[in-house]
Amino acid sequence: MFGVVGCALCVVGSIDIVLHAPMERKIDSVSEIWQLATEPGFIVYSCLAVALALVLMFWVVHHTEQRKMLAYVAICSLFGSLTVISVKAVAIALKLSFNGVNQFVYIQTWFFISVVIICCLVQLNYLNKALDSFNTAVVAPVYYVMFTTLTILANMIMYKDWDSQNATQIASEVCGFVTIVAGTFLLHKTRDMGNTQPDSDSLRADCELQEHS
Repeated sequence: MFGVVGCALCVVGSIDIVLHAPMERKIDSVSEIWQLATEPGFIVYSCLAVALALVLMFWVVHHTEQRKMLAYVAICSLFGSLTVISVKAVAIALKLSFNGVNQFVYIQTWFFISVVIICCLVQLNYLNKALDSFNTAVVAPVYYVMFTTLTILANMIMYKDWDSQNATQIASEVCGFVTIVAGTFLLHKTRDMGNTQPDSDSLRADCELQEHS
């Protein structure tokens, strides 16, 4: 029952976000993304994200044990938000190149490719550390929430898609996101509830052991 409710919450929240999502800005070249990425707002966000990730990597992780999971997940999420932006640039470069407009002659394209590779390697490293050290049922929902929140924030700063929306539309999207978060936590917290009872083979083995003793 909890699994059904969790899935229903995720579906309802996703539909709500899709129905009220802002219109995506049309990008026709890597140069346009580079122009957006070099605006002061996104440069400030990128510098803060990298600086905070470095502090977490070289200080927080080595000086705390209780919050190490949050540090691992925060590192993955901060680099993940930059990865999403760079992946979109690479995807546009591939699409335009396949259509006959080669985008790989620009240094910006290779810069975005380098960012994708570096950020993905960092995310894989620290996500594996988090999963090896802590319960997946705890890591997965926290990572989902933090990664999604920072990715939305990065896109808001860079593309400014929400400038054309009113308060009602923004509130509906926030409610949809909170609904998805609630469903995700519910699914992960209750996924092992049906596996707590011992199976019949274990009960039979226990009975045979008691009879022989």
